[in-house]
Amino acid sequence: MNLITSTMKTSYIKLIVLLLGSLAGFRSFAQDIHFSQMEYSPLTLNPALAGANSPMQGIVNYRSQWNSVAVPYKTIAASFDMRFNEKNRTKKGIIAGGINFFNDQAGDLKVNTNNVNINLAYHLMLNRNSTLGLGIYSGFGQRSIDPNSGRWGTQYDGLAYNAALPSQETFNNATFSFFDAGTGVLYAYRKNQGYTTQNNQLSINAGFAAYHVNRPGYSYLDQNTEKLLMRYSAFANAEIGIQNTKGSVLPGIYFQRQGTSMEIFYGAYYKYILSSGSAATGFTRPMALSFGLFNRFSDAMVAKIMFEYDQYSAGFAYDVNISSLTTVSKARGGFEVFLRFNMNDGGGFRARI
Repeated sequence: MNLITSTMKTSYIKLIVLLLGSLAGFRSFAQDIHFSQMEYSPLTLNPALAGANSPMQGIVNYRSQWNSVAVPYKTIAASFDMRFNEKNRTKKGIIAGGINFFNDQAGDLKVNTNNVNINLAYHLMLNRNSTLGLGIYSGFGQRSIDPNSGRWGTQYDGLAYNAALPSQETFNNATFSFFDAGTGVLYAYRKNQGYTTQNNQLSINAGFAAYHVNRPGYSYLDQNTEKLLMRYSAFANAEIGIQNTKGSVLPGIYFQRQGTSMEIFYGAYYKYILSSGSAATGFTRPMALSFGLFNRFSDAMVAKIMFEYDQYSAGFAYDVNISSLTTVSKARGGFEVFLRFNMNDGGGFRARI
């Protein structure tokens, strides 16, 4: 005879959801943060992007996700990069540097991560339109966890979750720090940038990067046995002007792999130039509005919108979950925003990153 009542079933389902939230937090221990607008978090995409496409830029990102499944995962990041020899007109290459920071808070266990990295990059000028860059970064990270905030299987009393029961979990390093390092290469191409009625500009970025090449200890239990997995990042994106129109297409494809976790992300923006700006008087500023649709393979569809005004831009993205977690998430993934200042070096609009 089945003795499980509907009330018990409801409690059991709730416990499963709570456990999934905790497990999701554990699964993220060995995975890096990521943004759906990753092209606007350049130094977490490729360290060689420092100074690659702009004399100076600053970006702030914010992301919140999984509100419908567990305690929301929240990430805030900021980066700044600039060229050091921009005024040297006889330079054979571009020397640049940058700094980026992020804070990530994940799940019921209040897994907290802080990371600060310093970047250095050199971009060799192959010709008038192309550069080949090498970037490196190094920095420090800190992680912490609150075991008392978790809900553990040992706290299930047969009917429901019981907070009074002991978790029987032991953490040797509830807080730990680590040194981190990585590198990346980047090819950049630009043609016909600046104010133009023809709108026939073309910008291309393609790169490969390896993060955590030093494999730092990354465990709350044993730093000697569990190491942070290397993350490999490859991408290519472009801005292609549609000649004699006010529109441009901005396609992109991004690939990341860290251990058994893999992400393939692809799609495109369509950008419409609201105003090209006035180079002569400076009274009219360039403005553009972009709409994008991207797909994170087997996980989510991402809708994006971006507004650019002169050297400033702001973007919004929303993930619609389409994975097997849809039953629980109700198709709601996460939203994110970014704000950016970009010092143009040729007037008008620039490539995205």
